[in-house]
Amino acid sequence: MIVRTPKQRDTLIEAGRRLGVVLDELARAAVPGCSTEALDDLAEQLIRAEGDEPSFLGYTPEGSARPYPATVCVSINDAVVHGIPNESPRLLTEGDLVSLDLGLTHDGIIVDSAITVPVGKTDKTGYALMSATAAALEAAMAVAQPGARVGDISYATEKAFERTGFSVVKMLGGHGVGAHVHEEPFIANAGKPGTGEILVPGMVLALEPIANEGKATVVIANDGYTFRTKDGKRSAHFEHTILVETGGPLVVTRRPSEK
Repeated sequence: MIVRTPKQRDTLIEAGRRLGVVLDELARAAVPGCSTEALDDLAEQLIRAEGDEPSFLGYTPEGSARPYPATVCVSINDAVVHGIPNESPRLLTEGDLVSLDLGLTHDGIIVDSAITVPVGKTDKTGYALMSATAAALEAAMAVAQPGARVGDISYATEKAFERTGFSVVKMLGGHGVGAHVHEEPFIANAGKPGTGEILVPGMVLALEPIANEGKATVVIANDGYTFRTKDGKRSAHFEHTILVETGGPLVVTRRPSEK
């Protein structure tokens, strides 16, 4: 999506604010003993209470055999992205790493964001994995300036993981967003600077570094949606929707807890 009017910009910002509030509520609810289905129910309830729509529920991505059946993607430990919370629900346990990936549609504009949180307390490596992935998102967003290229974002993401001991998942990445859940351009989490589409003011992008504790290889589960690490080790995922602007990128999905 290209934002072309002040009204579109204001709507995008409000959509992002609302999504940030919901994600903070979900993060607080992700405690030991909470079920993934309860998180999904809460996400839908919070979104609809404000008159908005869950963007993922009923959405069929390109190449998928069926619509996504839930409001929020809940991916635990070795689940990398797109975990389905309501088909085979499970209870969260102390020490789990849980990724919450959520899309919200407000007045026709879609925003997309994700956070990975520990359930209760986790181990030192788990905290380091989450911290490194969150830092990679900040590095990626910082280079999303008018005149930069998509490859600059990809390179910044990959570079951020150097010397962390973690593996960036190269086959997954960010994308355009706004009018649809997934739009061009695809923004890989690794790449060469100076390549790809040129960023222009008004572009709406969802940037989402994903990193694994072990090797980068992922496989898709039998449900057709959930990606898992091939070696069974844990993964982390952070995402924000940004608006490319002349004064620097505007992060529209910042959560209240981040401010």
